[in-house]
Amino acid sequence: MAKQQHDARTDPEVPKGMSIELLKDLHLLTRDGQLNADARRKLKQIRHLVGLLKPALDDALARSTDPLVVDCGAGKSYLGALVYELVLGPAGRGSLVAIEARPELSEQAAARAARFGQDRFRVATGEIATASLPGRPSVVTALHACDTATDDALALAIATNADHVAVVPCCQAEVARQLESSRPSDAATAALFAHPLHRRELGSHLTNVVRGLALEAHGYKVTVTELVGWEHSAKNELILGKRAHRYDAAARAKLRAVLDRFGIEPAIVRELAARNLDPRADAPTG
Repeated sequence: MAKQQHDARTDPEVPKGMSIELLKDLHLLTRDGQLNADARRKLKQIRHLVGLLKPALDDALARSTDPLVVDCGAGKSYLGALVYELVLGPAGRGSLVAIEARPELSEQAAARAARFGQDRFRVATGEIATASLPGRPSVVTALHACDTATDDALALAIATNADHVAVVPCCQAEVARQLESSRPSDAATAALFAHPLHRRELGSHLTNVVRGLALEAHGYKVTVTELVGWEHSAKNELILGKRAHRYDAAARAKLRAVLDRFGIEPAIVRELAARNLDPRADAPTG
């Protein structure tokens, strides 16, 4: 097991009590324990996200003796490693499953967890939609899961009735492609995406609007906020959902109106419909 070096750092981006050796292993610090510009940017985002997740994680620990956190599209597992190190490890309970499709990254994450004694950190290699989980998730996360992988994470959270969900979307081009062939009935709507740049920006915005409405349709209270300052990342929107009840007719009506107005059907809608959880339905189908 790697030596757990915890030292008194004054860098505001380095979380108090964080293993310096783990941050080096994640390449969030240089080999000599310093922060370069890229590492500072990445660490600031992840540290801030863990802070924003803390109320959900605390709630999960209060609700369950062994809560399950699922990190979707985990990549190099920056987020999972820090959530375990800062929250689950000190709590002495709770487990984390990192889902990653690329075997080389999942193998690295599993090896790192073993080196640093993160015994309740597991890695599932494969697609989010087909991942086998040991139980119902308390918290589902996705940090910069590209394009429709964010939708896979949201669909997983909804389908498993996760108590909390938090996603920071990455690139998302699907709706922009759908808008290209859309023929809205009014000129004002058509003008919103007549130019390719506007189509890309509006497509990204609409994607996240639909994601939020899909969560609300299934009874989640949704908050949308910035993750960090825009100077640190252009991929900066954080969608938080907390399960409150199981059905919201008003959200379903709003969702239908948005989809009809722009002639789109994003991945989250299709995925939930395929699971018999169509967020457009007048009444729950699941």
